[in-house]
Amino acid sequence: MSLLVVGLSHRSAPVSVLERAALAADAQAKLLQDTLAAEPATEAAVLATCNRIELYADVDKFHAGVAELSTLLAQHSGVGLEELTPYLYVHYEDRAVHHLFSVACGLDSMVVGEGQILGQIKDALARSQELHTAGRLLNDLFQQALRVGKRAHSETGIDRAGQSLVTFGLEQLAGREPVEAWAKGKRALVIGAGSMSSLAAATLARAGVDEVVVANRTLDRAHRLAEILSEGGTGTIARAVPMDQVAAELTRADVAVSCTGATGLVLTAEAVAAGVADRTGAPVAVGAPRVPATDSASASAPYDTAPDSDEACPLGLSGDGAAVPRGVGFSVMGEDAVAGMDAATLEQHAAWVDNAPAVRRDDPQSEADTITALAAAVTATGRVPERRGPSMVETGHVLLALLDLAMPRDIDGAVHRIDGVRLVDIESLAEASADAPMADDVEQVRGLVSDEVAAFGAAQRAAHITPTVVALRTMAADVVANEIARLDGRLPGLPEKERAEITQTVRRVVDKLLHAPTVRVKQLASEPGGAGYADALRTLFDLDPQTVAAVSRADKINEPTDQNASQTDPNRGRA
Repeated sequence: MSLLVVGLSHRSAPVSVLERAALAADAQAKLLQDTLAAEPATEAAVLATCNRIELYADVDKFHAGVAELSTLLAQHSGVGLEELTPYLYVHYEDRAVHHLFSVACGLDSMVVGEGQILGQIKDALARSQELHTAGRLLNDLFQQALRVGKRAHSETGIDRAGQSLVTFGLEQLAGREPVEAWAKGKRALVIGAGSMSSLAAATLARAGVDEVVVANRTLDRAHRLAEILSEGGTGTIARAVPMDQVAAELTRADVAVSCTGATGLVLTAEAVAAGVADRTGAPVAVGAPRVPATDSASASAPYDTAPDSDEACPLGLSGDGAAVPRGVGFSVMGEDAVAGMDAATLEQHAAWVDNAPAVRRDDPQSEADTITALAAAVTATGRVPERRGPSMVETGHVLLALLDLAMPRDIDGAVHRIDGVRLVDIESLAEASADAPMADDVEQVRGLVSDEVAAFGAAQRAAHITPTVVALRTMAADVVANEIARLDGRLPGLPEKERAEITQTVRRVVDKLLHAPTVRVKQLASEPGGAGYADALRTLFDLDPQTVAAVSRADKINEPTDQNASQTDPNRGRA
C-alpha cells in the first residue's frame, strides 16, 4: 500500500485561499483524470467540501507523488504552486488512513463531531467510481472510512461535541437567544437545493419559522424540497421560486441562507442593500464600516476630525463630519474601509491617498507598502478581502440575517457594512469554532480511530501477500498433478481405487508442508514492515512474478462491479 494524500483545509489555510482553490464538479473530474494519467498514480479520489480540498492517490513513488499531486492541485485550483505550497499538508500510508478516518468521524471538521462529512465522503467515492479512478485500495479505504464514521456517531457521544455547520451558523446569527426563539415567526429564504441547503431549510422549519422560500436554478429540485418541507409536519409554509425571483423575495425575508455551487457571487452588496431599502422604505447605501465608539484617549491617536472638503476622499469613505481614520485606509480599521473594493475603485482611492498632504497620513511609506500589498490581493482575488474583527460585529436591530455556507462565497462580504444586515459566513464560523469546547467523547473517538487504522493496515498488508500465497499453492498443485501423471505413465494398470488413494496422500503431504509457512507468512505480513515477506516467499520458492501478477489481475476481474457493489454495500457509492 502506497497511499498518499495532499490537501489543504481550514486548519492549514485561511478561508480566502480555500475560497480561491475551491473546485467545481467538472474541475474535480478533470483533476481525477489528470491524476490517473500522471506517472506515479494508479488510483485517485478527490474530497472537496466547503472547508477542505484533498487529493488521495495510490502512488509508487513518494517524492514524485507529492510533487505531481501538488502541481495538479495548483493547476486545477487556479492558485499558483508557490502560493499554494505553504498551506498544503501531506500524509502517507498509515498517516493518510488515520487522517481520512479522523475526517470521517468529524474530528477534523470546523465544527467537531458534525456528521455531514459522511455524505461528502460517500459522494467523493461515488464520483471516483463513476470515473473509474478508484481501484481496490481507495474503494476499501473510503468504504471503511464511512463505517468508522458511523461507528463513531453510534458508539460514542461525539455528536454532543459538535453539530452541523448549519446549526452552528444559525446559532451565531441568533446570538444569545436560543435558535428556536430567534427563528419563531420569521420568513426565510434558502438559495440552493443541494444537501447543505436542504439541511438548512429543514433546520429552519424545525426551529419554527413561518415560511421557507426555496430558490434554485433547477426549479424542479426547489419544488421537491418545498414539498418535503410542507409535508414535514412542522406547520411551516414552503414554496419554490426561480432564481430570478431572489431579489423580490429578499425584500420579504428576515433570514437568508445560501449554499450553491456558483463560481461567482449570488447576492451582491447592492442587491442586499436594495432588499433592505425596500423593506424600510428608505435608501440604504453600502458605505464605510461602522466605527465602534471609543473613549477620548484611544480616539486621539488613530482618528482626526473630518478633513476639509477639498481634501475629502472622492469615494466618500471619510463620511460627513464624522471621526475618520487618518490616511483613510491603511491602518487596521482603514483596511476595513476599503474592503470589498474592486481593482478600479482601489486604484482611484490609492491615487487620492498618494496625493494627500503628509499631515493627513501617519506613515507615508507604510501606506505605500500597504497599497502595494492590497493591489496584489486585488490582482489575485478581484477584490480587497474583508477584514471583520470583533470590533466589526453588528449590533442593534437586524433587519436581514444572512448565512453563507458556500465555498467560494455566495454573498458579498461587503454586506456587513449595510445598516441592519448581519452576515455569518465560513470565515466567521472558522473564527467562532476555534474556541468551541471539546467533549470528553472526542478522546474515545480518537482511540477508535487508532484501532481502526491498525486493523485496516493489517488487512491491507495481509491482502498484499495473498496473491503470492495463491501462486505458491497453485505451483504445488501443478507439481502434484505432474507427479500423478508420471505415475499413470509408469503404472498404467493401477486400479482406480489405489490411484485415488495415492493422489489424496500426495496432496495431504503437500498441504501439510505448506500450511504452517503460509499461515505464518500471512501473520508476519500483517504486521508493520511485513511487506518484505512476500518477496522472501517468491525468492525461496522461485515463483514466477508473472504468475503472481496474473493472480492479482484475476482478483480485480472478479471484484463486483460498482453497480452491484452499491446494491450489496450501502457504504459504496451513492445511496
